[in-house]
Amino acid sequence: MSTDAIFAVTRQGLDFERGRMEAASRRIATANLPLATRRDALKAAGANEFAATLPGTDSADGAHNVQDPQSPLAGADGMVAYPDTDLAQEMSTLMSAQRGYQADIRAFNALHGMLLKSLTIGGR
Repeated sequence: MSTDAIFAVTRQGLDFERGRMEAASRRIATANLPLATRRDALKAAGANEFAATLPGTDSADGAHNVQDPQSPLAGADGMVAYPDTDLAQEMSTLMSAQRGYQADIRAFNALHGMLLKSLTIGGR
């Protein structure tokens, strides 16, 4: 396997973990927003494709309803849909993604260090 391929793998790992952290942090930040408002907030924030495809991002799956007939977001039955966001699960996802990101950085730096060392050995 070439060093370029190894660098590419670590970059992809960094991108993946960053996407996981972004998606989890967006779900935490919008946990108390009604689903209709949450969709608008995600679009305004420019959620990337990865964040938009994860479960619970903007669908009504797993939503719980709160009766609030005065709300402009209420349906015909006077209910407003809120996402069922498990904050403990999202925080553990954030911590896991952060550790994965750190591991990818260590792998990237180790490969970089080995390449620099090989240049100094070959230069003698």
